[in-house]
Amino acid sequence: MARLATTTDVFNAVAEPQRREILDLLARGERSVNEITTSLGLKQPQVSKHLRVLSEVGLVTVRKDGKQRLYRLRGETLKPIHEWVSSFEHIWNERLDRLEQYLNQLQNKENEHE
Repeated sequence: MARLATTTDVFNAVAEPQRREILDLLARGERSVNEITTSLGLKQPQVSKHLRVLSEVGLVTVRKDGKQRLYRLRGETLKPIHEWVSSFEHIWNERLDRLEQYLNQLQNKENEHE
């Protein structure tokens, strides 16, 4: 099944690395466009375009403070991504358990040879 357009789908919106960097920055608190451009070393038009996409999918909100527009992460809108990633947790746990067992076996063999 094809994905929706970037502007309507959270998964596609966060697929872009620079948007993820913006989200990482906003996770630490509200920021203006200028703060984002300075922090990430991006040009203002790029940041504004990414913020528009993030806003359209509901990942960020904007409020005016004088002449500035301040952006804030809406963490609850990441829930579909969290739920999808969480569905793989049992696989990771199984693999980590097998790795732990293997490392214990190696350690036991090493201890036997000493």
